[in-house]
Amino acid sequence: MMEEGIAKAGETSEVLQISFVFPNGDTYDGECSRSSTGAIERSGMGVNRGPKGMTYTGSWKKDRMHGLGKLEHPSGAMYEGEFIGNKFHGRGTYTFPDGTQYVGNFIENKMIGEGEYVDANKLQWKGSFHHKAAPGLKLRLKM
Repeated sequence: MMEEGIAKAGETSEVLQISFVFPNGDTYDGECSRSSTGAIERSGMGVNRGPKGMTYTGSWKKDRMHGLGKLEHPSGAMYEGEFIGNKFHGRGTYTFPDGTQYVGNFIENKMIGEGEYVDANKLQWKGSFHHKAAPGLKLRLKM
C-alpha cells in the first residue's frame, strides 16, 4: 500500500494529494482530507481505477462519488454527469456498450423524468422516462 502527503496532527481541513492502493487492487490518485475521526477520505477531485478496468474521474465527498464525474466500464458503457452518494443522480448522459445513449435526468441510478434516447440508427427519441420504460416517446425529426 502506498500513501503520500500525510497530514500532521491538527491539519484536518487541509486538502491533501495522495496516491493510494486499496487491498482490493483499486488505485486512487487525487485529493483527500481527514475526517473528524482522523481517517483519510477521498474528497475533492480524483481518479479511482479498479483492477478490472472500471474508472471514475471526478468529484468526491466523504469517500463517495459526489458532484460531477465520469464513470467508465470496460464494456464500453459510460456515465457522465451528476453523482450523489455513489449514485447517478441529477442530469447525465449514459452511453450503452452498443453506442446507444440516454441523456436526461437520473434519480438513484434510474432514468426518471424528461430525457432523450439516441438509438443504434442515430434516431433521437424524446419523452418521459420511468426506470426502463418510456411510453409515448416521440421521434425527433431533423428538418
